[in-house]
Amino acid sequence: MSQISHDRLLIIDFGSQVTQLIARRLRELNVYCEIHPYQKVTDAFLQEMAPRAIIFSGGPDSVMREGSPRPPQAAYDLGVPILGICYGQQVMMQDLGGKVEAGEHATAEFGRAYVTGAQIESDFVNGWFTDDTGREQVWMSHGDHVSEIAPGFEVLGTSPGAPFAITADRSRRFYAVQFHPEVHHTPNGARLYENFIKLAGFAGDWTMGAYREEAIAKIRAQVGDKQVICGLSGGVDSSVAAVLIHEAIGDQLTCVFVDHGLLRLNEAQDVVTMFRDNYNIPLIHADESDLFLGELDGVSDPETKRKIIGRLFIDVFQKHANEIEGAEFLAQGTLYPDVIESVSFSGGPSVTIKSHHNVGGLPEKMGLKLVEPLRELFKDEVRALGRELGLPESFIGRHPFPGPGLAIRCPGEITREKLEILRKADAVYIDQIRKHGLYDAIWQAFVAILPVRTVGVMGDGRTYDFACALRAVTSVDGMTADYYPFTHEFLGETATRIINEVKGINRVTYDITSKPPGTIEWE
Repeated sequence: MSQISHDRLLIIDFGSQVTQLIARRLRELNVYCEIHPYQKVTDAFLQEMAPRAIIFSGGPDSVMREGSPRPPQAAYDLGVPILGICYGQQVMMQDLGGKVEAGEHATAEFGRAYVTGAQIESDFVNGWFTDDTGREQVWMSHGDHVSEIAPGFEVLGTSPGAPFAITADRSRRFYAVQFHPEVHHTPNGARLYENFIKLAGFAGDWTMGAYREEAIAKIRAQVGDKQVICGLSGGVDSSVAAVLIHEAIGDQLTCVFVDHGLLRLNEAQDVVTMFRDNYNIPLIHADESDLFLGELDGVSDPETKRKIIGRLFIDVFQKHANEIEGAEFLAQGTLYPDVIESVSFSGGPSVTIKSHHNVGGLPEKMGLKLVEPLRELFKDEVRALGRELGLPESFIGRHPFPGPGLAIRCPGEITREKLEILRKADAVYIDQIRKHGLYDAIWQAFVAILPVRTVGVMGDGRTYDFACALRAVTSVDGMTADYYPFTHEFLGETATRIINEVKGINRVTYDITSKPPGTIEWE
């Protein structure tokens, strides 16, 4: 269990696809919370964690099914506020003496709905039902419905398919909603969370300044006087982790930056300058581009490319890490979503456990213990911590960059010539986006060089050069994405610059595929 010293809010996960959004909404309110699957939440767990409040998440099951997920009775007996959401409301009602019935056409609700206030004063719905209509837009996703509320509860809001859309037992501080206040389709949903944490008495002291101090103390206590190796990719997560650890233990940290020759224009130089010169962090710049590009020569299958890069990365990292005497710890930029995703709802290992920053099985292989100072944080919190640590905004706000680098933006065979063309075209494209003030509105943008040559006319001559595709998407978490709606003027201006400034490209296209069905990257 985490060693965080702040008041904690426990989210008991019953399998909802949006449970992480609950945590994000609470963190935005400076409340520390943890998500744990219901199977893990035992009486002993509750006693150890001692949460100030509990939230029951939604879930896909039916409370009427024998063996359906339930919280322990001890959760109700703690005397702390509880909020049940969707399935969590139905669990609460069923456990406390109410009744839930199977969904029928008239009571099932999926998608946008409207909840009308019941004209009962309650701090839980403060700030709701305030306009002339007396109702709020919400997002419903339920088949079963509460047909009878538990003793002690009263109705605070109703909808056409949920006569008990918002219920409360104010004496016990138990609250329940049939909809999902965490999703953006419930526009005023954050207000309910704000009201709930006020009722629970949270101080709202979960800040990056406080986290920084606590994390430094924990790193020093864990590491002592031993050496730490950090696999630095140049991305935001590993970079923030490196700066934080260096602040805690100084020269006991050595970063290993593996340069596989597949980075963007001047990227390797920028990383080395920032960490070795600006922060004075001991850094091994492992320039192994000849090794990587040599093994990738003639390879066109994207999965084979990834496997070659992953295998060589581990070999190179281990070779250089072995040169560091007394190293007992390996630092990783593991984030809280990675921690959540590494355990499935059923309690077993996930089929998609992530290998963070390409280090794969290195901790076990090298006999190292892990230092993961960001494992309680979401991505936006990592960026906030980076600002707290003084990293430049131009670096903190960078778009995601894949571990295999430009290899997966170069479909077909990889050559040094194609990589050089790609780097220059990508630099022009990103420069255009920044000049037009669009960088922060875009989740990810890049150029892919296509494995075809096309005929063109430049001046009085005929050309036969590469075509490239521009890609720019908007997204919240990278799981789904849509293309960015550039103006035709922007696209025309950018295409002209690329063709004029980058020798080897005579045709520019724009990729307008969403995810799904496509992926963000080309390979």
